[in-house]
Amino acid sequence: MANQQTAQEISNFVGGQPLRPRAQERLEVLDPATGEFLGLVPLCGSEDVEAAVRAAATAYQSWRDEPVTRRARRMFGLQQLLERQLDELAELVTLENGKHLDEARGEVRRGIEVVELAAAMTTHMKGETLDQVAHGVDASLHRFPLGVVCAITPFNFPAMIPLWFAPLAIAAGNTFVLKPSQRTPLTANRLGEVFTEAGFPDGVFNVVHGAREAVEALIDHPDVRAVSSVGSAPVARKIYERAGLRGKRVQALAGAKNHLVVMPDADMAQAAPAVFSSAFSNAGERCLAGSVAVTVGEIGDRFAGEIVSIARGARIAPGKDAELDADNTITPVTTREALARITSYIDLGEQEGAQLLVDGRSVQHDGGFFLGPTIFDGVTPDMRIAREEIFGPVLCLERMGDVDRAIEAINSSDYGNAAAIFTRDGGTARRFCREVECGMIGVNISVPAPVAYFPFSGWGGSFYGDLHATGRDGVEFYTEKKVITSRWPPGAE
Repeated sequence: MANQQTAQEISNFVGGQPLRPRAQERLEVLDPATGEFLGLVPLCGSEDVEAAVRAAATAYQSWRDEPVTRRARRMFGLQQLLERQLDELAELVTLENGKHLDEARGEVRRGIEVVELAAAMTTHMKGETLDQVAHGVDASLHRFPLGVVCAITPFNFPAMIPLWFAPLAIAAGNTFVLKPSQRTPLTANRLGEVFTEAGFPDGVFNVVHGAREAVEALIDHPDVRAVSSVGSAPVARKIYERAGLRGKRVQALAGAKNHLVVMPDADMAQAAPAVFSSAFSNAGERCLAGSVAVTVGEIGDRFAGEIVSIARGARIAPGKDAELDADNTITPVTTREALARITSYIDLGEQEGAQLLVDGRSVQHDGGFFLGPTIFDGVTPDMRIAREEIFGPVLCLERMGDVDRAIEAINSSDYGNAAAIFTRDGGTARRFCREVECGMIGVNISVPAPVAYFPFSGWGGSFYGDLHATGRDGVEFYTEKKVITSRWPPGAE
């Protein structure tokens, strides 16, 4: 335990500058690769949330009147600054999250995509008009910002997910309060500094740290108009219910159990490495990670042999080792608690009768929270390891006789985030796309993450709300419509 008197204390970022929190309780932030101490993050409550929301509300009074053309131009400046600082941000992500440096660079790049989308806000916020809806009467629709909005974001993408929300919210004229994961506070504060360096007025982008108490204070605050969040299914549901009861607009992205179907005609040289990367990159801590591979027909044994061979050749290493291949390197999970939880699921899989082909519990690594790739065979859809979100480097292999059974297994899940199929048959792929009840589908692509111009569109238990993150949905979520119906008397003769 670091000395509480000398340890680095992490501040909130409010009104364009670091702000020492009033909260007294602190949580250690550790490097997942070494277990070494990085700092103390405050677990803020209502007083610190009030300061952040007040700064955002004050800034909103003038920011809402900033012409949309100028707000959009500021996004161009932010995009350029993020590009220049991409490597610095990626290193910070790797330091506190643990993922491979190439994965971290890709994460920041995906966040920059949303900034580029927000730079087109002059087009996205355009309204509509209809002349002569009645004699001498015209109608027009206009979009307006909501006010202060907030985002509650997870540890697995500490740069990308805040950038899913903040650029669109701010370019639309809102002001923003971010409550990042208490496990990854450093990237969040750096993002606050970058927004300020890019010329955004003080109070437009704020960061307040904490856990449950901070989340509830943000949701309950009367000046917060909308809540965006990404997290586990139970947490997402609680946020959705609490925010809904208080009349907030809410988008709560939740858990997942993504299936990857491998057909007998699949290109195995493509499918096996793609499935492995999907399941094990970033230690499986991705909401689009493939966690169940479904083989159809006689290909089961061959696929199992291929994926086991890749797993046994994988490297277990810190993410900062850029010399290693990101697709074949297993980086640490983010916390000691996550390591214990994932290990308990491996124990459960054995108890349920699944065959353990590769056991990641045997990994030996000095320091850090490492777990090797773990592969179960003979998994059935009713097993808990097949139904529940493990969120770690564990892949379950299910074997089905035909594509009908594969689709049935996917659609029986409580989740509906993503699914993918590997096949050379266009008819099978088309049927899969139409019949699978998931919001994001991949065809010969194992991580079907939409580009920023489309929504991140989970279904079922993977999303609570009406309007998804990014794309047109993101713009609609952060604006409200006003319809004006007008009649003007004729001018004087």
